[in-house]
Amino acid sequence: MRLRTLLVGLAVVPTVAMGTQVAVTADRLLAQSAHLRADVAAGERIGVPLYRLMVGMQAERALTAAWWAGPSVSEESLRTRRAATDRAAAEFRRAAGTAGARSEEADRRLQEVMDALDELGAYRERTDVRTGSADSTVVYYSGVINQIIRYYQDEFSHTEDAELTQESRVVVTMFSGTEMVAREDTILALAGPSRELTPTRFADFVNAVGAHRYMYDAWVVPYLPPEASELYGDLAGSDGWQSKSRIETAVLSEHKDTAVGVRLPREIVEWRAAREEWAPRLDRLNAERARGLLAHADAKADELQTEVTWLIAGSSGALLLVAVGVAFTTRSVLRRLRHLHERTVTVAEKTLPDVVSRLQRGQPVDRDALPVLTGGRDEVSRINDAFARVVSVSVDGHRQLAAERHGFGMFAAGIASRTGNLVSRQLGLTEELQDSFGHDETLLAQLMRADQLTVGMRRQIENLLILAGGEIPDPHTDPMRVADLLREAAAEVEDFRRIERQALDEISVEPRVISQISHLLAELLDNATRFSPPRSKVVIRAETVADGLSVEIEDRGPRVSPAAYEEMNGRLHSAPPYAVLAENAHRLGLFVVGHLADQLGARVTLRRSVYGGTSAVVIIPAEHLVPTEPVPPRAAAPAVPAQGGRSGRPGTRVEPGARVGPGGPAEGGPPVEESAERSVEESSEERKPELVLHVGAAAALPVRRTQARAQERTRHGTREQSPDPAPDRTPVRSLGTGSRPPLPERVPQTHMAEQLREPRAPEATVAQDTATPEEVADAWSDYEHGTQQVEQELRRDQP
Repeated sequence: MRLRTLLVGLAVVPTVAMGTQVAVTADRLLAQSAHLRADVAAGERIGVPLYRLMVGMQAERALTAAWWAGPSVSEESLRTRRAATDRAAAEFRRAAGTAGARSEEADRRLQEVMDALDELGAYRERTDVRTGSADSTVVYYSGVINQIIRYYQDEFSHTEDAELTQESRVVVTMFSGTEMVAREDTILALAGPSRELTPTRFADFVNAVGAHRYMYDAWVVPYLPPEASELYGDLAGSDGWQSKSRIETAVLSEHKDTAVGVRLPREIVEWRAAREEWAPRLDRLNAERARGLLAHADAKADELQTEVTWLIAGSSGALLLVAVGVAFTTRSVLRRLRHLHERTVTVAEKTLPDVVSRLQRGQPVDRDALPVLTGGRDEVSRINDAFARVVSVSVDGHRQLAAERHGFGMFAAGIASRTGNLVSRQLGLTEELQDSFGHDETLLAQLMRADQLTVGMRRQIENLLILAGGEIPDPHTDPMRVADLLREAAAEVEDFRRIERQALDEISVEPRVISQISHLLAELLDNATRFSPPRSKVVIRAETVADGLSVEIEDRGPRVSPAAYEEMNGRLHSAPPYAVLAENAHRLGLFVVGHLADQLGARVTLRRSVYGGTSAVVIIPAEHLVPTEPVPPRAAAPAVPAQGGRSGRPGTRVEPGARVGPGGPAEGGPPVEESAERSVEESSEERKPELVLHVGAAAALPVRRTQARAQERTRHGTREQSPDPAPDRTPVRSLGTGSRPPLPERVPQTHMAEQLREPRAPEATVAQDTATPEEVADAWSDYEHGTQQVEQELRRDQP
């Protein structure tokens, strides 16, 4: 999972949880506010009419009780009281019909009240005709009043606000206390003029007095707000309420038990007058407390709505701030991580490889491109610093390795240079021995063999110089023809007699790259001769192509797999470290070819030949090629001996008939002479084994003294002239008017051993091999495989 997704999820989850919690809380508060609003509305529509009905039913109950007790109540006052109760009942019915459904419990209570009101008329008729009993009528009125109080109790008790619940409990308790006082009034009215009560009625009076006093003292007065407490203080301090308390105390303490009941004291005659005074005050206290409860509930609903508004606004603001903070933090973290990732990838994929490559090439490194320590204390900065330290350690390690590689390269180049000087001196000494003892055929052949091995040794030393990062010294100053370049490259190979050269186009090579190209071709020719059958030919052909000069070397070697070709081509296109060179120390030729090709900008490709062997294709860029200058028609071409360097350095092979000068073969001679030299050379290659002459020390002997060597050989009894009856004696051309003597010209076949001038004995005819090239290649591959196994076994047997 991506880091962006994790950060977004980390931000979204708490935000959604917080939003859900806010939504649930707001919904609960809104529901509570709506419930309070409904309670307030129900209290205003139903509670007020229902309270008026309760007060009317209490007054009518007391008046009805007085009617049952005696003729002290007139019918007119009774009808007036009943009419007021009917108006309150009608108002209640209308309110209950339009209020709508509140709850199942509330609807059931209201329905019970309305059902009880339906029986009010029947009880009034019984009272008028005085049928039944006063107690049953009083019980009926008390039952209706109790149902009204239970409605208030149920309606105000389900609020979730503790303060409103406590306040509603106080109001219901006040209604219950008022009912207890009203029952006292009814019981005293039943005593009538005789002031006598049955024991049951007296017990009800005592219970009513104790209940209403306990309710006010324990559940009402302590919980009244300041305004209601002031009203209750006025009520309790009034003369009427004092008279009520005094009468209650007198009844409880001064009553007399009789045979039929209880006789009350005379103070009860003051009850009605006291009631007229405290009853309105008590009604006003109850109404004021009920209105205060509704007002408080409405205010609570407003507070809840305001709280919800602030909650939503605050939560929205907090969520917005959280979202903005999370977005900013996420963007900042992701931006820093993206910058760190981009910089890390850039350093890992581009900067560090470039730095390592520059260090390996010995070039300076720009430290500004490398990551630096920031010193930050956060996690991203620590990761950046850790990566910077890793890169620094890596660069320091590669810098040390590059320094060691450079130092080892200089050391190897120095050793190669000193060894090359010794080899050059050895080649010069060998040439002197050839000149001195050329009359001894056996010794001359051995000296030529030693000279050939020394040339191979010099090429290996040059390989070490190339791999160490050095350059081959190139003394050429004039361009060289491609045909002469192929001849020079072939002369570097030990088995040069098997090489067939084909220069298809007349083109020349720049002097500054002659030695490098010659060495590159010599390495490829050496591989071709070593890995092909001993009697097979190796063909090297050169021709111009669109991209420059194409040189193809084709052998008849063993079959090579495509994977092996891919591996060898990889060596040609990469500069291996010393560790790889050490593992492949026995086959460094391809690495040398790769180095030279990289310096020349050439392309070298190995592929399978159509004859089953290997074909090496070298594409030399056109920038290294120059047109061949035409040879002057009548100019005498002085034969300049080979100079130091690739064409004239010590030990370079000069084939019979080849005239080597600063620019390659002798130029300026007549075309007949050049044709004759080539014909003699070709005939010599076809008819007899080719012998080579070697040039003296490169720097010390820039010009071979052919005449001096001829005179020396004459003193030793060697024939100076060619057996050819008409040798080509081209006159020496003067190089200038100065004091320098003219350069001598080499005459073909004048310095050959006497045995080589004799006619060649006829060779036995060899039957033509009928095997196909593929069969020969397979057979040679089997031979090579067996030879390699034997060599490996011999290496394992060595201590």
